Amino acid sequence: MTGFDWPDAHAVLAKLDEEIAEVRAELVEAPDAARLTDEIGDLLFVCVNLARKSKVDVSTALRHANAKFERRFRAMESLAAADRIDFGALDLAAQERYWLLAKQRERVTANPATSSTSK
Repeated sequence: MTGFDWPDAHAVLAKLDEEIAEVRAELVEAPDAARLTDEIGDLLFVCVNLARKSKVDVSTALRHANAKFERRFRAMESLAAADRIDFGALDLAAQERYWLLAKQRERVTANPATSSTSK
């Protein structure tokens, strides 16, 4: 396998687009479980290589993403509860609005200098 590698992270992105298109195509057809597994496996392989080329530890990135998702999900539930709304009873569009609000509040909390009261 010596020398058979992408030169940099930017080159991996083109392959990532290709693999996403292949997963989409498989989902459009009546998905065969084995083929879909194969295509998603290819997609994950390319994602791991993107991380490698970007010098990002895959395990650390995935743990961080999971923690961020859980933190935002808990915030969504809290925001809905503050509005006296059962989050689980909401449709996906309403849940998405709470997701965006939780994400926005997290960003403001993380970097208060980016928020502006004059706008």
